[in-house]
Amino acid sequence: MAEQKYQFDVLYLGSGHGAFNGAMPLAQAGFKLGMIEADKIGGTCPNRGCNAKISLDMPVKVKETVDQMQGNGLTGTTTIDWKANYEHEHKVIDALPNAIGSGLESLGIELIHGKGTLVDEHTIAVDGKNYTADKIVIATGAHYHQLDIPGKEYLHNGTDFLNLADQPDRLTIIGGGYIAIEFATIAATAGTKVTLMLHHDHALKQFYQPFVADLLADLEAKGVTIMKNVTPSAVTKQADGFQVETNQGNVTSDWILDATGRLPNVENIGLDEVGVEYDPHKGIAVNDHLQTSVNNIYASGDVVDKEVGRLTPTAIYEGLYLTKLFTGKTTDAIHYPAVPSAVFSSPRIAQVGVTPDEAQAHPDQYDVKEVDLSEDWFRLAMRANHGKTITVFDKEGYLVGMTEISSEADNSIGSVLPFIEYHIDPEKMNDFITLFPTIESETKHHL
Repeated sequence: MAEQKYQFDVLYLGSGHGAFNGAMPLAQAGFKLGMIEADKIGGTCPNRGCNAKISLDMPVKVKETVDQMQGNGLTGTTTIDWKANYEHEHKVIDALPNAIGSGLESLGIELIHGKGTLVDEHTIAVDGKNYTADKIVIATGAHYHQLDIPGKEYLHNGTDFLNLADQPDRLTIIGGGYIAIEFATIAATAGTKVTLMLHHDHALKQFYQPFVADLLADLEAKGVTIMKNVTPSAVTKQADGFQVETNQGNVTSDWILDATGRLPNVENIGLDEVGVEYDPHKGIAVNDHLQTSVNNIYASGDVVDKEVGRLTPTAIYEGLYLTKLFTGKTTDAIHYPAVPSAVFSSPRIAQVGVTPDEAQAHPDQYDVKEVDLSEDWFRLAMRANHGKTITVFDKEGYLVGMTEISSEADNSIGSVLPFIEYHIDPEKMNDFITLFPTIESETKHHL
């Protein structure tokens, strides 16, 4: 811990998962900590991200299940009550900032509310008051990109969608990433007429494109209009809504979601003044110890320029790594484990490890196995038997990657993580006895 010449041992700029998950055990280890937050405690994920999204998605998944079982043991379809779903979402998330904040304060962590700006390598100013620390962790996260076109004031972002209490009859979504696809799924399943504008001829570029094509076809079957190679040029207010002008024609709707990406929060926090190197599009440059170009300043979470995904689990992992580093439990460089990712659409796409594209490009290193889930008996029982799994093995037979599209893809991928991360011998995988009958047991059966 630091000498008493500083107010804190560690001062966090930001209070999201890249900060609070690591701060809690660090405080328990006796470190004096401060945490600066200009918005709600907990950052993006609990307040305007993952938690809110999955709350809205729960009725969507239930409706999909009920619809699949029609004539197979169930009668009577369901509809999504948009307003009630919105209210349910806020019952889930509205208590989280106080709960997280109370947990932090109970451990002696000082919460400092306001916008923080770096003054020097040991100082952050908030509303004209300086706070000093031996070490600083920048965990400011990311924000939504906004199209810079005439009429951009009529565009809304993902936070606005999560706070949309009244269902629009017509929705235009500009973008082809996680947020665009997931929110298109929620809205279309609720009965909104959705138009999805893709900048290229594909979406979800991080995922296996044949599976993405299947997903887009499923969205179209739900009534979503998908426009490709679209360049929006302006938005105008019309008597019957808001019109997006594009190179592919004009589209009028009641509400427009700009889902064209997210950018790291690196602007106006004093990085230039202190000498912290960063790229406005990629984030803060760090070494393999999450250390910035200024020795005692570190960074974690979505603000970091990194090759692994900007995901809640990687932010948590980085925060916990810094705790180990600061307490002396490790001096090693950060090593990321196998990082899974998923699109919470209907069906879902999830993946981990070596991708099918990587494997197919290196047939001398990998073997690929594809399983059509249409005859999987457990999924037949669920009436959710539309999907495929691709597994990747190295030449010694070890599982090194898996990609799936199905209603249970997220659970399937989650069940194989130990096999990949711990490089478990193919024979020893048989020593894992799964619960039966479950998705996990069927996933293992298909390996």
